[in-house]
Amino acid sequence: MNSKIDPLAHGCDAVVIQTLPLFEMMRMRAATTARRHPVLGFAAPDAASAVRWVNQFTHTHRRLGPEDKEVVSPNNDTVYSNAWLDLSEGPVVIESPEMGDRYWTLGLLDAWTNPFAYVGRRTTGNRPQRTLVHGPAWRGGVPSDITQTIAAPGDDVWLIGRHLVEDDGDDAARVRETQARMRLVRLDGSDAAMRADTLMDGRDAGIPPVDLYLSIVSAALRRNPPMAGECQAWPPAAAELAASLPAVYERLRTGNLPHDLGGGWAIPVMVKTHWGDDYLTRARIARNFIGALGVEEAMYPTAEVDARGAPLDGSRRYELRFAPGKGLKVGAFWSLTMYRRSDCLFVANPIDRYSIGDRTSGLHHSADGSLAIRLQAEDPGPGVNWLPAPKGELFYVVLRLYQPHADHLELRYDYPPIQSI
Repeated sequence: MNSKIDPLAHGCDAVVIQTLPLFEMMRMRAATTARRHPVLGFAAPDAASAVRWVNQFTHTHRRLGPEDKEVVSPNNDTVYSNAWLDLSEGPVVIESPEMGDRYWTLGLLDAWTNPFAYVGRRTTGNRPQRTLVHGPAWRGGVPSDITQTIAAPGDDVWLIGRHLVEDDGDDAARVRETQARMRLVRLDGSDAAMRADTLMDGRDAGIPPVDLYLSIVSAALRRNPPMAGECQAWPPAAAELAASLPAVYERLRTGNLPHDLGGGWAIPVMVKTHWGDDYLTRARIARNFIGALGVEEAMYPTAEVDARGAPLDGSRRYELRFAPGKGLKVGAFWSLTMYRRSDCLFVANPIDRYSIGDRTSGLHHSADGSLAIRLQAEDPGPGVNWLPAPKGELFYVVLRLYQPHADHLELRYDYPPIQSI
């Protein structure tokens, strides 16, 4: 048994840990692909059908809030451009326009959650681009106007675009204009959209039924081959799977985070482009932080406990203080986001604030240059940087560091603990 699966996992539990990322990615495909194409209409006439459009962008035009429940631990800094690529019938070209000086990125994840490639400010710049993405079976010539070529390891690719927005008004409208000019086309310039049966209701984020898990993973394995030596025990017996699914899903949610940084902070994601054989961390991320980018694009230090190791609790008051000269070091921006621990979603609050960061209007620094942030349910009053917590409920917070500097990437930065006050 590979030690990077789980020292407590045996038999079918180990099989679930290996295959859970594949299932969760297919669930996200069902949840985030569109039923309707703006020109070609509905993918299927029956409203209950699981048939959706792939090779088609869908965009959000506002930042997510507490009413959005499809994605766990979502960010509150960007709007999204989402697409699922199906490369089984040939390459797809991503057309993206001039982006000015805005932070944006298109992260390409394979069906196993490996963030294997990017298009965007950090990697390819903000100029107009035509990016060709092809599957493992394609052999062909590359047109001269293609700015880069990306070889995908399987036929299914999740394309997650993030565009930084400063507000939900004028700036969001400017982003909407550039989103409208993003296209997915074939090499001949025709629309690449095609229908795909997702086989499931992606809105259900609970523990999946045994028969659904078996059918979804089996179908996805045929299109997205595992690494050598992986998934050799697939498929497991249904009775064993019925016992393993709830046990593994619960353990992945409540287990300790890897990469302990001290002071209650840990980094759940330290992948660059591929998880390798670290199946346990890959499964934990698929369960709790699916869609996470590689660390060179973004890092996600996370705290579920305070400086004494006690769970963060909305019935208490806390302070996070960055000392003078000890601020976060990033090439783009940073934010601190609050989540309810029970469902990994935003917390509704009277000021509609779900994150706070270097771009927050009215952010107050002390006279000595330090920065203090209050985490509590009650309003601390004027002149205090307040991130509202859920009243009487456990919570956790995530620091998002976009284009982190070397101090963070090399784990040399000393993250201040969250102090109970």
